Order: sequence, then structure tokens, then C-alpha cells
Amino acid sequence: MANKLHFSLVSPARELFSGEVDHVIAPGSEGEFGVLANHAPFMTTLKNGVVRVLEGNDVKMRIFVRGGFADVTPEGLTILAEEARMLDKLKVEDVQKELEETHLKIQSLDKEDSTRLTLQEHYDYLESLKAAMVN
Repeated sequence: MANKLHFSLVSPARELFSGEVDHVIAPGSEGEFGVLANHAPFMTTLKNGVVRVLEGNDVKMRIFVRGGFADVTPEGLTILAEEARMLDKLKVEDVQKELEETHLKIQSLDKEDSTRLTLQEHYDYLESLKAAMVN
């Protein structure tokens, strides 16, 4: 039996996954990277994107993360995401509705309102999430 990688993905809301896998591909801030069992230790920041969990050559799970950190140690890979959503549990219509609601909130604010930037970042995140869902 081939070596397995212990992988854990945690968001502020909850632990989304913890278990043994063959391979994980994640969206590092410097580019996408893959981790297998016995990988050399390192730590990096993540950009918004899809974490793919593989068993053999098959993608078994796709998780969209909004930033965070990845830490590879001799024990495995831990991803601490600012926000994470399981792509197979989302509906495009729900994300589209949230996009529209966020857009309306942005339009209702004065250009100098400090919450505008936060809402725009959330809107950009939702656009990325929707794009990941349809690809």
C-alpha cells in the first residue's frame, strides 16, 4: 500500500475535512502546488482558488478557499482557510443570488463609505467562487 498523506482543512467556522489522501493540489500565492506523503516541510500563503483532493488520479473533492495558509510538516498538510466551501454542496443559483445582493449593497453606499471596500472584496470572492463552480 502506498503512503498516504494526512490532510486537514479548517476554516473559522469548522473543520471541513480531516483524513488520509493520496495527493492535494492547492492555490498558493506564488502558484499552484501539490503535496504527497513525505513532502519536504514548508509553509505558504494561499490565494482564492480550488483545493483539489485526489485519490490516485481521480479528483475526489473540490474545496474553494478564500485565502489562508498551508503548512506542510512531517505529519501532513494542514490548510487554515479564511473561508472554505465544498463545491459539490453549492448551487450556482445561490451564489448568483448572493452576488446580486452584494452588488445592490455596494451600489447603495456612498463612494467614501469604508464598508464599500469590504463588500467589493466579498463580491470579487463570490465571482471567483462562481467561476470555479462552472469549470
